[in-house]
Amino acid sequence: MSKKILILNGSPRKNGNTAALVKAFAEGAESAGNIVSEFFLDGMNIHGCRGCSGGGRDPESPCVQKDDMEKIYPVYMEADIVVLASPLYYWFISGQLKCALDRLYAVTEISAEHKRPIKESILLMAAGGNAFEETLYWYENLEAHLGWKSLGKVLCGGVMGIGDIEGNEKLEEARALGASIC
Repeated sequence: MSKKILILNGSPRKNGNTAALVKAFAEGAESAGNIVSEFFLDGMNIHGCRGCSGGGRDPESPCVQKDDMEKIYPVYMEADIVVLASPLYYWFISGQLKCALDRLYAVTEISAEHKRPIKESILLMAAGGNAFEETLYWYENLEAHLGWKSLGKVLCGGVMGIGDIEGNEKLEEARALGASIC
């Protein structure tokens, strides 16, 4: 049975190393018959969360802010799997990804009990170095808090410049992770 996969690509580079990981993963996932929807967040008009707790009143449009999150919400609500893809910026995910992730809270507010949508998740990251520890700590705690189940992580260090990832074994790891989803 195919799964619906949402990829939130937090890289500012459309053709960078994170994009290469996303592409390899998506190719693998689609080859296994899954439906993949990717959002390149840097090209979208997404405002930061205001912490207003005013969302959830309209399931079709959960947040009080009306911006490009409106495109993401319906895909997120239908998704079985959420892929968080980001370069490692200052020992954490990119601001683009963090901003969109914060805004997903409005979907939680649809339920009077603030019931979180349960998803499976994947983390894809590229970095010039290999200091993923802080992000992994955050990611694992996020999953535990949300009740999500990790299907895997692909962390590719040593790829600072655009294109440095070409020929890297992590691309095949991402492709294989995508292909393993069924």
